[in-house]
Amino acid sequence: MILDSFRLDGRVALVTGANRGIGQALAVALAQAGADVALLSRSEPTETVALIQPLGRRTQWVSEDLAKATPADLAGVVSGVAGKLGHLDILVNNAGIIRRAPAAEHSAADWDEVMRVNVDAVFHLSQAAGRHMLARGGGRIVNIASMLSFQGGIRVPSYTAAKHAVLGVTRALANEWAGSGVNVNAIAPGYITTDNTAPLRADPDRARSIVERIPAGKWGVPEDLAGAMVFLASDASRYVHGTVLAVDGGWLSR
Repeated sequence: MILDSFRLDGRVALVTGANRGIGQALAVALAQAGADVALLSRSEPTETVALIQPLGRRTQWVSEDLAKATPADLAGVVSGVAGKLGHLDILVNNAGIIRRAPAAEHSAADWDEVMRVNVDAVFHLSQAAGRHMLARGGGRIVNIASMLSFQGGIRVPSYTAAKHAVLGVTRALANEWAGSGVNVNAIAPGYITTDNTAPLRADPDRARSIVERIPAGKWGVPEDLAGAMVFLASDASRYVHGTVLAVDGGWLSR
């Protein structure tokens, strides 16, 4: 039955930035579909764990600061999750930071930090997870892209550059690993109510202009990404490689 192909029973997922917002919603969705979930974050994801435990799934908190983690640290994250939960089938590179400033004033420190979290960590975690998945004969990697993977944005040059890079990494890894059963894809959220978009929602003029362009006529919420996440993590997407699934209320169609 087709619905069975969306089930994730017996699989283990690692979700970065899982203590709130999009990461929390994705972690809960994976657990609802049957997966055990490791949660990577700087602070303990108490609320996320509380949402998952009643589902009867195992959880593991991985304490890590992606702005400081080395490639060796991230390889250790993958081996640690596989060691405690048995293996790793799904990696969700969700964690990301944003720094807002006019391009002429954007600091080198902010640029470097955004790149470390939003690009370097994505690649090095994917590399480590990919090695594990290749050895096991398959797996799923889902990167969280952005509308700014396609557009230039305003006052966010480092974030825009990083999210363009996420698409490049997604496609490059998909090209190399698709034939070995490792699916690498991305989800590009539209304007979602998260901490990162709080400054936009606090600006009445900017918030109004954004809603006016969205065909759906409203901001999305983190849970709107759940269906796309389960699809890309499951056997239902077994022939989907290197794609970017926009969940944007129609934003890119305008």
